[in-house]
Amino acid sequence: MESKELHNPCFSLLSEDWLPVLDDAGRRREVSLLGLFEQAEDLRMIACELPTQTFAILRLALAVLHRATDGPAGEAAWQRLWRSPGLPTADVADYLGEFRDRFDLLHPTHPFYQVADLRTGKGSAFGLERLIADVPAGLPFLTTRAGTGMKSISPAEAARWLVHCQAYDTSGIKTGAVGDARLKGGKVYPLGVGPLGSLGGVHLEGANLRETLLLNLIPVAPNWRSEDSRDMPAWEREQLSVGEEHPKTRGPYGVLGLYTWQARRIRLFGDRDGITGAMISYGDPIDWQDRQNMEPMSVWGRSGPREKQQKRIPVYLPRPHDHTRSLWRGLQTLLPSAVPPGGEPAQRLSPLVIRWLARLTLNRTVDHQFRVRPRATSVTYGTQQAVIDEVFTDSLTMNALLLVEDSPLRNTAVDAAADAEAAVRELRSLAADLVRAAGGTADTSGEAERAAERGYALLDRAFRDWLASLGPDSDPVAERESWQRLVKRAIARIGADLVAAAGPTAWVGRTVVDRNGRAVHYSSSQAEAWFRSGLAKALPMATTTEGVPA
Repeated sequence: MESKELHNPCFSLLSEDWLPVLDDAGRRREVSLLGLFEQAEDLRMIACELPTQTFAILRLALAVLHRATDGPAGEAAWQRLWRSPGLPTADVADYLGEFRDRFDLLHPTHPFYQVADLRTGKGSAFGLERLIADVPAGLPFLTTRAGTGMKSISPAEAARWLVHCQAYDTSGIKTGAVGDARLKGGKVYPLGVGPLGSLGGVHLEGANLRETLLLNLIPVAPNWRSEDSRDMPAWEREQLSVGEEHPKTRGPYGVLGLYTWQARRIRLFGDRDGITGAMISYGDPIDWQDRQNMEPMSVWGRSGPREKQQKRIPVYLPRPHDHTRSLWRGLQTLLPSAVPPGGEPAQRLSPLVIRWLARLTLNRTVDHQFRVRPRATSVTYGTQQAVIDEVFTDSLTMNALLLVEDSPLRNTAVDAAADAEAAVRELRSLAADLVRAAGGTADTSGEAERAAERGYALLDRAFRDWLASLGPDSDPVAERESWQRLVKRAIARIGADLVAAAGPTAWVGRTVVDRNGRAVHYSSSQAEAWFRSGLAKALPMATTTEGVPA
């Protein structure tokens, strides 16, 4: 493939439509970066091809809004923004106007998020598969982009993948650029994934894009975000060279640097008529250790290995989400929790954006009736982090009071999720016992997991609806009792189906010698009795006032 040099006419991200959005009517369209702020009150959300693309672009927009609002400088300034109609679009326009040239995707000397003179020693050209994350590595027949779809894409689509690549690019051996001191034999060896690939990303979604932007706009305030004059977004800094920036000057110094971190050196090939290729090499690596007070949009957890190695406590690292579990099943890690007794540092820290909204709810800046939707986003990488295996996203609609530490509603919600887990454990045990009763193999995990999947699938929508119904007038005890009854009915129904399907062999049963040398008779009737007893213990509130099982 013959590469084309970037040249004018420009493609300005400030005025050209390149950001996919959903409007109030549910229509999908594209807006410019400036239009995103001007129309924010009439837009539901940024709506890109992948949730990771949406998350990366949201952070870019937040960096702009932080700068345009001068912080915002303190909680009072944030409250004025929240209570004002719309966004300060004049300030945003003035700010972006100062750096208009830096938002030109095709600028000849400083193209947006790129290095204009990036090249290999042989002047090699590259295809789009290095840039587009949803093209399966080595399996082009599994993508709808085969053929002409991989030869050229619009500058608008290229801009979206460019932002995504800086955030989530894979690791692995990459072609080195001329002038990079890390170059060995024409290559640079693995330096890790893009910065957001290590995060358990979380952001808050409001009723419209204006609310979403403001809810994630953490102000400069004591114990929340400190201000450092060296912290600035990529477009305000000197144009980056081919190699990595020196660790003493690159930071990060705050959210502006983190939101626009240049983890890669990239050069797009093409023009306004189409982008035909991209060269991607390593840029600035980042160490996420103990940045929980700087990076507000991730779950954090203590690192036992690093604590042992560094002989200090605590050491925190971001924690990607468990892609095998729905978000509600890990609710306790998402919501703020009280400081453990004895002064022991918490094992998990909820995202700063969650704790910020909890504070706003406590001081009634945000009304107690306010409903918010925390959304989780992360990726799983495959072989040696050289491919993206899976993209995860999930969200929960809830009353803002659930985000407050030790609030009765928060505790009720966390306990309710634990109730569901306990009930499904009993379902797993029933499925395993029925396998034994029918004379099955020693490995009962397959049937147990299939039963658990049925249980979680049945409870998933029920929990989401129940959680969304909670509000300031809810009675925590009554709500949890209602939930336990719902869980008991649902799980008991699946249990009855499993028993009925077990067949006559399981009804007769068999005797098995357990690990302690005791002879235990397994039959479908006995398994059902154990199941009902276990379910009653797991859901003790699932009874009527007369004490009759629900």
